[in-house]
Amino acid sequence: MHLLAAKPGGISDGAEAVDLGQSPGDIVILSAADTDLQMLAAARRDSNAPSLPSLRLANLMNLSHNMSVDLYVGDIVGAAKLVIVRLLGGVNYWPYGVEQVVECCRRDNIALAIIPGDDQPDAELHGLSTLPAESCHRLWQYFVHGGPDNGGNLLAYAADLLGQPTEWRQPAPLLRAGLYWPGTGNLSLDDLRQHWQPGAPVAAVTFYRALYQAGNLDPVDGVIQSLRERGLNPLPVFVASLKEAVSAETVNSIFAEEPPGVILNATGFAVSKPNGARSDSPLERPGVPVIQMIFAGGNEDDWRNNLNGLSARDIAMNVALPEVDGRIISRAVSFKAEARFDETTQLPVIAYQGVPDRIDFVCQLAATGGHAAGGAASRPDLRQLPQQGRPHGQRRRVGFPRLGPEPAGGPGGSGLWRGRAAGQGR
Repeated sequence: MHLLAAKPGGISDGAEAVDLGQSPGDIVILSAADTDLQMLAAARRDSNAPSLPSLRLANLMNLSHNMSVDLYVGDIVGAAKLVIVRLLGGVNYWPYGVEQVVECCRRDNIALAIIPGDDQPDAELHGLSTLPAESCHRLWQYFVHGGPDNGGNLLAYAADLLGQPTEWRQPAPLLRAGLYWPGTGNLSLDDLRQHWQPGAPVAAVTFYRALYQAGNLDPVDGVIQSLRERGLNPLPVFVASLKEAVSAETVNSIFAEEPPGVILNATGFAVSKPNGARSDSPLERPGVPVIQMIFAGGNEDDWRNNLNGLSARDIAMNVALPEVDGRIISRAVSFKAEARFDETTQLPVIAYQGVPDRIDFVCQLAATGGHAAGGAASRPDLRQLPQQGRPHGQRRRVGFPRLGPEPAGGPGGSGLWRGRAAGQGR
């Protein structure tokens, strides 16, 4: 049997043995969850610690073939000082791999923690670990709560376990919704205001908590920077879901204390149901324009080369349904980047990558709305205009979002084709 070199960013189906091509490292962490690996790669990249043990990350799905396991255990696990395996589904999910890793670590006196891939304890996995129960539980809880702080503290604690004194904090629950600022952990609104320009208009940026958990924040950071360059104070808020009561109340509370002049939203779907009664949405309460940004699920090259533009899934999630809530559709500002190789952890990483000129375009729209914002009372509810009295014979103007790249000589980069309804009220 021959070995294949793992394709960057690809996942093996187990039909062929693959060589991940890694060199040995002090700490080896294996997981089948991309979010775990993204979180740790980002935490290692952003760490302020003067020195940390070398780190190797790998996706368990690339170690499905027994020969892949043999090679990786012999070359990488056997040379490590600490091995952490996060396993969803118990031992039966990766039986041969667990057997070989446990045998290697016990034989060579390597610290080993095998922990559940979800938030439910697993006594069998605990019995296979060589680290004390307290240490395994702490490592597990860092993963369960996730986020940049927990990712960084996991690596710091792992270094401490290897005898390298490093300051670390206990795992901290991650809020269902909260404030974010690049390079910081949990913060209050007063903390956030320290980064603001005195007297500048406020532009809220709402996005999914899952991005915060994984440290997959490049487009969010790009939007924050672009808003600042345009004289706005960004108010970044992550949410588990706008439909979830805890998230909705958190957003309501933040917006009540610091009302935004415009909202840039990167969450998908809608709070209201199509053709149904309108539901209360925290984005609607401030009574300001809500601009829908699109974090596309595909890669940029496919989008540019495909006459259909966005995928059907992206259109449904980020265009059609958000329109139900009356959001203003702008354009795709981010795509899943082609795999980049993280040299520090020797892991191919696929993550959202912001497109600067498209981010700038949307932030310029927000700057216009943010500077002009004068309170809800001074702006009409655009969603209700068709039902309110228009002068007889006035034709309603509508915009149709163009979901692919704008052609040469198109609508001046606006991302919208302008059209007109065939008749009043249609």
